[in-house]
Formats: sequence, structure tokens, C-alpha cells
Amino acid sequence: MKKTLPKRIPKYLYRFFWDVNVKKLNPQKYPYFVIARLLDKGDLKSIEWVRKNFPEEIIKNTLENYRDFSLRSANFWGLIYQIPLNKIKCFQTPYYQTRKKLWPY
Repeated sequence: MKKTLPKRIPKYLYRFFWDVNVKKLNPQKYPYFVIARLLDKGDLKSIEWVRKNFPEEIIKNTLENYRDFSLRSANFWGLIYQIPLNKIKCFQTPYYQTRKKLWPY
């Protein structure tokens, strides 16, 4: 059964989208942004919402193609979804090298 992507972000998740007008944010149009933000910055309840509302394939594609994950978070989700680090965007050269120059910790 194919999942229908949500059209809105629930109010209890608004706090993770402090930099956008969350009332206008459509997860159907911007699933990668929504998934990345919640997996990277969210809590247990937000992660449950992502996993319930988005197909695993879209979640994996987000990890592989969206570079704005923290390295710790990307490593964790890579282990959960069995994605090698060399396939996760934020670990790929040159992005990884640039990140280390800007924040060497």
C-alpha cells in the first residue's frame, strides 16, 4: 500500500521549523526538507511522525541527497537504514572537507 504524503505539519512539530512559515509548508511539495529537519533536529515524537507518514524510500533518498544533516545524525540514520557513509551526502567530498574547514570539531 502506497502512503499518501501529509499536506500539513502538525502543530506539535512547529517548533522545529522556526525559520519558515510552517503554516504554509507543504510536506508533499518539500518532503526532503521536512524529513531532514525532523530527523536531524527532532525528538522521538517527530521521528515517529516521519516514519509513519513517509515511505522508507523517500527517507533513504533524503539521507543520500540532502547535505544539511549533522554528521552525528547522518551517521546514526545511515546505520538505521543501512546506508554506507560514502552514499550519504554530508560525508561526501568536497562537502565533508568544506564542513571540516569551517567547523573543525
